[in-house]
Amino acid sequence: MLYIARVLTLALFPGLAFASGPTGDVIDLTNHFAGFLAIAIFVVAYALVMAEESIHLPKSKPVLIAAGLIWLIIAVSYQGTGQEQLAEAAVRHNLLEFAELMLFLLVAMTYINAMEERRLFEWLREKLIASGLGLRSLFWLTGILAFFISPIADNLTTALLMCAVVMAVGGNNPRFIGPACINIVVASNAGGAFSPFGDITTLMVWQKGVLNFTEFFTLFIPAAVNFLIPATIMSFVLPSERPEASGQSVELKRGTWRIVWFFLATIATAVCFHNFLHLPPVIGMMLGLGYLNMFGYYLVKTLPKSLDKKRRIYEQRGDIEAIQRLGEVVPFNVFSKVARAEWDTLLFFYGVVLCVGGLGFMGYLSHASQLLYGDFGPTIANITVGVLSAIVDNIPVMFAVLAMMPEMSHGQWLLVTLTAGVGGSLLSIGSAAGVALMGQAKGKYTFLGHLKWSWAIALGYAASIVVHMWINDDLFHLTVETARVASGH
Repeated sequence: MLYIARVLTLALFPGLAFASGPTGDVIDLTNHFAGFLAIAIFVVAYALVMAEESIHLPKSKPVLIAAGLIWLIIAVSYQGTGQEQLAEAAVRHNLLEFAELMLFLLVAMTYINAMEERRLFEWLREKLIASGLGLRSLFWLTGILAFFISPIADNLTTALLMCAVVMAVGGNNPRFIGPACINIVVASNAGGAFSPFGDITTLMVWQKGVLNFTEFFTLFIPAAVNFLIPATIMSFVLPSERPEASGQSVELKRGTWRIVWFFLATIATAVCFHNFLHLPPVIGMMLGLGYLNMFGYYLVKTLPKSLDKKRRIYEQRGDIEAIQRLGEVVPFNVFSKVARAEWDTLLFFYGVVLCVGGLGFMGYLSHASQLLYGDFGPTIANITVGVLSAIVDNIPVMFAVLAMMPEMSHGQWLLVTLTAGVGGSLLSIGSAAGVALMGQAKGKYTFLGHLKWSWAIALGYAASIVVHMWINDDLFHLTVETARVASGH
């Protein structure tokens, strides 16, 4: 088999067997047929993702195939070079990145499903409707909440939470749900850009030591501009109607608020694990899943006693319907909440991480970064990084920038942090928040629906860059080394 693999390598990809250096460097496949084939596969897969609304093909399917084919090309290319272990190490690294992202997402989705099963969002919907707020007011309320919660809870978790509220309030009104979901994606990404905990890219920049903790908050005003401009434009086309109340009061199920507190405790645990213990945030999230598991066990064990207590209360009231509903109560099962996670979204992330990781391993990301910073200069390069993050993904793009560590001022590092964070809002597939909401609001928030408003989001993107370069002009003259000396590091 090894002989056959070597023959195929020489036949399909001539010259690769001698492309690595004596020190075992990674092979540059960017100018070989192998690299061109991988790029073509990736483009076709993403084209199918973009056409999901019209062809009804789940977005995970094409990227799963593309990921496998790209790494197959890499593996075949490395056969006979003596550097097969480099490809193995690279794919394992990408799998670890996906595992952290998937488990983080899985815990967040499980908590949201648990709160939905406890009828929290149905209850919140009735409260919002009872407050007399119209759809435009609800549009602004959910957007503002997303902007201010995401710096603490991270943009992905915040977007999932606010989308659940929008879906509960909007019902089947696509004229409201579509723009409201776009608004949530933009607001969550913008809010996450001015906090080290708001986005994975800001975490990467902070961990690298390029910017200190407080410097991120100088991006607050530019981030707010990025959110407010498209939100203002979209608000004019929203229906002015008020959502109809169901006419029935919604009773929360037992343990609802305790699950909310456990969710907040889970987020706090993830933040503390990263900030103080220097562990991956996903470890804290998985510990938080343990909180929910133990509380679920408590709910099951105490259910008979709780039902007996409620039955006596309803009997005293003479509420026959309520007594009948007690017979329909299903014990809380945390594993059913895990099963209800949006697996199409999770598998889509697998495909994206493995595809982009494979292209990066081939050398495309480093070549792109070298071209940008070497030829165009930092300002144009950093603005382009934001656009690229909408097409590819902001995590590998920012990773490539940090790997290069170009000589830039603090203002420029803040600029690339801002653009990488908010640039993903330009397309629905450009950020984790957008991808997750496409799964959560399937059919109502789509790629093409988001694309219709990309021009308004682009105005906010451009305005936020101008505002940052204006109000933080002094930071564009402050180098990283100067700042470190001034701070005593």
